[in-house]
Amino acid sequence: MDLFDSDDDTCSLSSFYTMRSEIPRMDEVHVQKDVMLDQSLDALYEKRSSTREQALASIVDAFKSDLQHEFVEKNFATLLDRCLHCIKKGSTKESLLASHVIGLLALTAGLGDQAQEILEESVTPLSQALKSSSEALKITSILECLAVITFVGGANAEQTERSMQIIWQMIDPKLVSNVVATKPSPAVITTVVSSWTCLLTTVDRWTLGPKILQGTVTYLSTLLEKDDRSVRIAAGEALALMFELGILEKFDAEVKGSDNGSVKEEREALINMHRLISKVTDQVRDLAVEAGGKGCAKKDLNTQRSLFKDLVEFLEDGVAPETSIKIGGSSIETSTWCQMIQLNFLKHFLGGGFIKHMQENEFLHDVFSFTPKKIGGHSTMTNEEKRLFQSPNSAVSKARTKLMKKERMISLTRKFYSISS
Repeated sequence: MDLFDSDDDTCSLSSFYTMRSEIPRMDEVHVQKDVMLDQSLDALYEKRSSTREQALASIVDAFKSDLQHEFVEKNFATLLDRCLHCIKKGSTKESLLASHVIGLLALTAGLGDQAQEILEESVTPLSQALKSSSEALKITSILECLAVITFVGGANAEQTERSMQIIWQMIDPKLVSNVVATKPSPAVITTVVSSWTCLLTTVDRWTLGPKILQGTVTYLSTLLEKDDRSVRIAAGEALALMFELGILEKFDAEVKGSDNGSVKEEREALINMHRLISKVTDQVRDLAVEAGGKGCAKKDLNTQRSLFKDLVEFLEDGVAPETSIKIGGSSIETSTWCQMIQLNFLKHFLGGGFIKHMQENEFLHDVFSFTPKKIGGHSTMTNEEKRLFQSPNSAVSKARTKLMKKERMISLTRKFYSISS
C-alpha cells in the first residue's frame, strides 16, 4: 500500500487552497467592525444592564482603534440618544462608558453641524445628571464628556461659558439654585478644574466680571494648599493659563472701567487683587521646591515640582514650557500653556486611542497644526489589526502555521512519488 495515496494528496491540496481563502483580508476586518458596531448599537436597546455595558465598551474600543466616520454619519443621532438614556437611567458603569462614547463621537465628527448638535442635545441632560448624582466616577466622566463636546462643538463664547459654569458649579454650588452643597472629593475637584481650564483655552476674553474673577483666583489659591497633589497640579495649570492669557492684568482695567462702586472701592479691589497675586506667586515658589512627605499621591511629586518650576520661570521670564510628543515619524510640539493643557487633556481622554486619533483625526490636526508622516507611505495598522494579523496567537497566524504544515506535507508527498517513480 502506498504511504500516501492520490486521494489523500488531492484532499491535502484542496484543504490547502480552502484554508488560504479563509484568511481574513483587511477589507473583511473593516466589514466585521461595521457589523460589530451595528450589533452593539442594537444592544443598547436591551433591558439587561450588563448587555448595554458590554455594547458600550465595544463601541469605545472601536472608536479608539479607528476613525468611524461612516458609522457616525449614519448613526450619530441614534447613538447619542441611547448614550444619553444610559447616563440618565443606567448604572454608574453605563454612565461612565456612555459619557466616553459621546466625547469620542464628537471628536470623530469634528467641526460642523453634527458636533454642534451633539453639544446642544447633551448639555441639559448632562447638567441634570451632574445635579442628581453623588458618585465621583459618574460625575468625573460626565464633566470630561461635557468639556470635550464643548471643546469640539462650541460655536460661540456663550456656549463655552455656559458649559464652564455648569462644570464650576460642582465645586461652587452657590452659582445655581436648587443644588445641595456637598463636599466634593479630590477626584471631582481635579476634574472640575482641569475640564474648566481646558475650555478656558478656547475663550478669547474673560467676560464674567472682576468680582467673579477675584473669587476664582481666591479659590484656586486655596486649592494650592490642599494635600492632594493632583488638585494642586490642576489649580497650578489653571493659574498658569490665566497668567498667560493676561486675565489677571486685565483686572485693573476692568475695575477702573466699571460704573459700579466708588473710587475707594475700586482702590480696595485693586489692592486686594495684587495681594492675592503676590500670595499665589509665593505659593507657586514653595510648591516648586516642596520636599516629599506631604500628600498621599507621592508619585505626583516630581510632576508637581516640574509644573511649578515651569510656572516660576514663566512668572519671572515670561517663558512657557516646551513639550514634544512623538507620533509615528512626526512630533507634536507645544510652546504655550494653552497648547500643553489642551494636548494633555485630550491625551488623557483618548487614552489608548490617542496615537490613532493624532495620526488620522483631521480635527486634532487643525487644533495642533500637526501633519503626521506616514511610515513608508502606508498608514499604520490599528492595535486590533496587529492582534489579528501579526500576533502569534491570532487566527491568521494559526492558519498560516497550518498552511505551512500542509505545504510541507504536500512537498514530502511529491518527493515520495518522484523517488518511487
